[in-house]
Amino acid sequence: MGLKCGIIGLSNSGKTTLFNCMSNTKAQTTNFSFSTSKSNIGMISVPDARLAELEARQQTEKIIPVTVDIVDIPGLAKGASKGEGVGNSFLADIRNCDTLVLVLRCFDDENLVHIEGSIDPVRDAELVDFELQVKDLESIEKKMARVKKMVKVGDKDAKKAMVTLQKYKDHFESLQSARTLNVTEEEAKVVADLCLLSDKPIMYVCNVDDASAINGNAYVENVIKELKEENTEVLVIAGALEAEIAELEEEEDRQEFLKDAGLTEPGVNKLIRAAYRSLNLQSFFTIGPKEIRAWTIKNGMTAPEAAGVIHSDLERGFIRAEVMKYADFIELGSENACKEKGKLSVEGKKYTVGDGDILHIRFNV
Repeated sequence: MGLKCGIIGLSNSGKTTLFNCMSNTKAQTTNFSFSTSKSNIGMISVPDARLAELEARQQTEKIIPVTVDIVDIPGLAKGASKGEGVGNSFLADIRNCDTLVLVLRCFDDENLVHIEGSIDPVRDAELVDFELQVKDLESIEKKMARVKKMVKVGDKDAKKAMVTLQKYKDHFESLQSARTLNVTEEEAKVVADLCLLSDKPIMYVCNVDDASAINGNAYVENVIKELKEENTEVLVIAGALEAEIAELEEEEDRQEFLKDAGLTEPGVNKLIRAAYRSLNLQSFFTIGPKEIRAWTIKNGMTAPEAAGVIHSDLERGFIRAEVMKYADFIELGSENACKEKGKLSVEGKKYTVGDGDILHIRFNV
């Protein structure tokens, strides 16, 4: 299940610094606006402490965590939807992402000029949202022009679609994002092909100075106050501090650094997990002497669908799934112990896989 998380924001907000902390690919950072002409793409592993717990009870040759592609999209600017700054090509990169992380500058630095002339993360968030809305409005209007031709020839479905498109158009013209529009499943299908930018799950990262890493600052307070009505997450991360942690090779040194900074784990770990949750995803595990592996599925998937994530043959020839709950396996310590205590169940095609389930798929092709 290929997933892409896009990091967006204005120039000099700290996007690329965070990207470098999270990704296996390192990108160049500068103090100049629009110094980057293309998106940086990397891969991140989703931190999951359960994998280490499983390994402690099941010896294995390797551990394979869930991975997500991460895209560092060059800084947007006012008028990006009309080609200003780095222009439209990067809005297309946003369209290809499944979820978005909007990095907001919440720190002062006289050596790092803000492209709007002052530090105001609430304004910055509104500016980015506006650019996405403008592009979405353009997409809606183009589709309306196409659908209008079908209405003229008496297409009943086209008439219904036109009502929905007008609903979206009015919403965008009121400076609102698609994700805040209350629509039915049928209405959402009308615009599904447009992959609306402002309809993507989004979370906010307040990039603060080192001293504000734990409790935030006045800029963060303003962001939280502004977004209190939105169903979203606001994370506080000190990008420069995270960059120093990421440079340390030894885990022991990282833990010591975190302790000195008053942190329990790198902030980017929380960010990665939050991005994963925003996509309505969960993990199940397969375990054995060759590998322990985490697999990504959508919440609510059945056992055959989960089997298909491993390999299409497993879904096609699915017979049953032998299931252990993560908590039971950790408590009892082995598959045999789970069997003896009646904690290994045999499930059929209608079983809904839970987060952390340990599956063994039986199939025949």
